[in-house]
Amino acid sequence: MAEPVKVLLVDDHQVVRRGLRTFLEVQDDIEVVGEAADGEEGVARAEELRPDVVLMDVRMPGSDGIEALRRLRSLGNPARVLVVTSFTERRTVVPALRAGATGYLYKDVDPDALAAAIRSVHAGHTVLQPEVAEVLLSQENGPGEGRGGTLTDREREVLGLIADGRSNREIARSLYLSEKTVKTHVSNILMKLDVSDRTQAALWAVRHDTA
Repeated sequence: MAEPVKVLLVDDHQVVRRGLRTFLEVQDDIEVVGEAADGEEGVARAEELRPDVVLMDVRMPGSDGIEALRRLRSLGNPARVLVVTSFTERRTVVPALRAGATGYLYKDVDPDALAAAIRSVHAGHTVLQPEVAEVLLSQENGPGEGRGGTLTDREREVLGLIADGRSNREIARSLYLSEKTVKTHVSNILMKLDVSDRTQAALWAVRHDTA
């Protein structure tokens, strides 16, 4: 049997953390390994516990979720961060995703959908609540805006698979390429779209309906 997905809960409201823990602990394949009440504590706990997935609010007293995301990235922490928040504005959504969040859901998400999202981001996918995708699609400007025309047909194929959450190895198998060639395509895509990582490239694909 596969190891359960280790999850860290980061939210300044104890009642929210307790509710999340109560639900997630009945999932056979998910294990809550710890909690934190703000971004700074969340980073420290993520470094200590090395969870697979972090559920993180964005607005918290002291160090918020955006700063925590940036800190985790600078530390090279491999945890996938799924934002679960009540803040829906573009000025919150976009910075969170640019800071490295691999998913963005609202706190009214159906519990079963939340569990499915945890499994999905752990598997390497990007998960966005439909309303969040609409916020991104409504953006007039952003990284890589209007630069998709410089991508080759092969790079577009690779980008589509990135948006599907595929790893370089999976992309190589799907397109009958070597992993080295796929890495080169990915580097070119990031450079041409002026984005810094695969998540931002996937979001670009969603915004421009190329995924």
